Amino acid sequence: MKVHPVILFDGVCNFCDSTINLVIRRDKKHRIKFAPLQSMAGSQLLQQYGIDENAMDSFVFIENGKAYTKSTAALKVSRYMNRLWPLMAVFFIVPRPVRDAVYDYVAARRYKWFGKKDQCMIPTPDMRSRFLV
Repeated sequence: MKVHPVILFDGVCNFCDSTINLVIRRDKKHRIKFAPLQSMAGSQLLQQYGIDENAMDSFVFIENGKAYTKSTAALKVSRYMNRLWPLMAVFFIVPRPVRDAVYDYVAARRYKWFGKKDQCMIPTPDMRSRFLV
């Protein structure tokens, strides 16, 4: 059985929702699975990888049995996307503390800039198979 990489994301964040929809559109081979941090599957994976469940300011990318957060997670996800997105990997040359500082700046303001929903996104029927429950 193939183990798919998984993105755990803030399901009530409009910016995160838009980002997940972008990844879904650009991951043409359907390699990545998704789960909101607030879901049962998200909570179980956070616990399994020893990540604080209260850390809703980041998304988590799980690949090959390892969990990545913040800018590293975002850059690793870009490798699965089509078009020019894999070129984002060039930003791995930027030291992680610098990348994460930029990530943290946006994450701290995402609700103010992009808004927040009352509930997690509900995947369309054709997307449902890509989401963990």
